[in-house]
Amino acid sequence: MSENIKQGQPSGLYALFFSEMWERFCYYGMRTLLTLYLVKSLLMGDAEASLIYGAYTGLVYAAPILGGRLADKYLGYRYAVILGGLLMAVGEFIILGGTETTLMIGMGALILGNGYFKANISTIVGKLYDDGDPRRDSGFTIFYIGINLGALLATTLVAYVGETYGFDKGFGLAGFGMLLGILIFYVRRSRFASAPGVDIPEIGYKKSFGPLNNVQSITIFSLLLIPVCYFLIMQNQILDYLLLGLFLYISISMIKAGKDEDIESGTKVWKDRMVALIIFMVINITFWACFEQAGTSLTLFADRNVNREVLGWTMPASMTQFFNPFFIVVFGSIFSVMWVKLAAIGKNPSIPLKFAFGIIQLALGFLLTQIGVMFVNDASQVPLLTLVFLYMLHTSGELFLSPIGLSMVTKLAPKKIAGTAMGAWFLSFAMANYLGGKIAAMSGAHDGTEPLSVADGLTNYVSIFSTIGFVLLGVAVIIIILNKPLKKLMHGVE
Repeated sequence: MSENIKQGQPSGLYALFFSEMWERFCYYGMRTLLTLYLVKSLLMGDAEASLIYGAYTGLVYAAPILGGRLADKYLGYRYAVILGGLLMAVGEFIILGGTETTLMIGMGALILGNGYFKANISTIVGKLYDDGDPRRDSGFTIFYIGINLGALLATTLVAYVGETYGFDKGFGLAGFGMLLGILIFYVRRSRFASAPGVDIPEIGYKKSFGPLNNVQSITIFSLLLIPVCYFLIMQNQILDYLLLGLFLYISISMIKAGKDEDIESGTKVWKDRMVALIIFMVINITFWACFEQAGTSLTLFADRNVNREVLGWTMPASMTQFFNPFFIVVFGSIFSVMWVKLAAIGKNPSIPLKFAFGIIQLALGFLLTQIGVMFVNDASQVPLLTLVFLYMLHTSGELFLSPIGLSMVTKLAPKKIAGTAMGAWFLSFAMANYLGGKIAAMSGAHDGTEPLSVADGLTNYVSIFSTIGFVLLGVAVIIIILNKPLKKLMHGVE
């Protein structure tokens, strides 16, 4: 790597930045509209819609376990990303059928596509940097800004189009965004071609079933998994056992891989690092199960109990989700510089403390609803500023945790299982999203038959959000107490 490149970021980062931006436009465009589509167009109750939403988003984040492993061994990261993007685009267009069946089939394609795309594009980013490169955290934060630019476009443009002109128009727009992301990734592929593991490995070209090689067989197998996703979304209670089983399996696999690496390298650090990663996965589940109320209970809260009028214009409820990516874009570059500056003067908080500080801010955001309810209007609606400040705190908390977590995985994991470890990290998001759906189902004000009054619904929402806030504060205190033992397990990873 040349000196002049080392002074800035690798050129491949920006190709991946824009590819990921449009993929997130696709994913968040669909996610932003999903709960309202289920409740308003398919006429489901809050609890049923929230559980379907949780099952879908849970599977979206579980799929990278499979996508990461297959890319590591057979597909290479470039092919996996392109396959994933195409599946996601097709999924959005299938949803345009407008029925519950086409929605579930489309969601199945989106789940599998995300599994190939999400883990592997993040892995390519990590492989642009040498070990110990101080630019890595900053680079991942820049990449994270790309994620949230896509989310910002989705939660403004797709949200507005979907609620104003029809949900089908919004889903279609999200699909075209994904096609643009694939085009950028393919055209700019030379920028990251030197990253290890990008090309299809030799084993991928070996014959497996008749005339088909491993890559072709895996591609066809992926299409056959779409009906499986359909079934799991509809019978989402199965995910209780499936996700827990996956978590136990992946935890044992990573600890074994850590032990093997210790034996091979003659060290005693990798098993401990894998244990630390598993603990951080549990912390991550706690954070995101609460954070992901944005797409369910907080959106329905905005629809029913927030005064969204701005200068005579009423903001669509789904568009209130834009505050999160907006604040990411505003604060992201500041945080990117801040971590580098703090590291330079020896004041950079440890990773466990960053996670704890992020959870505290998430808690305070939920507790703000207790202040908002003091200014309720005659229609039992709190001011829009309640959500503005709630999302601002949630976003600053996210910046303490999420981009740091992505970077942390690439540092803690042995190179041989980089994709698998990233897939495991996304499993924690899967469990969080599924658990978040269950939390949202408990806070639902409408069951599809006898909805609560608007006033009673407000009381119910504020009570649930306050409980979440106090529980999160307790979790943060525990992490602060465990700071030193966690740092010991990490063996110098900062």
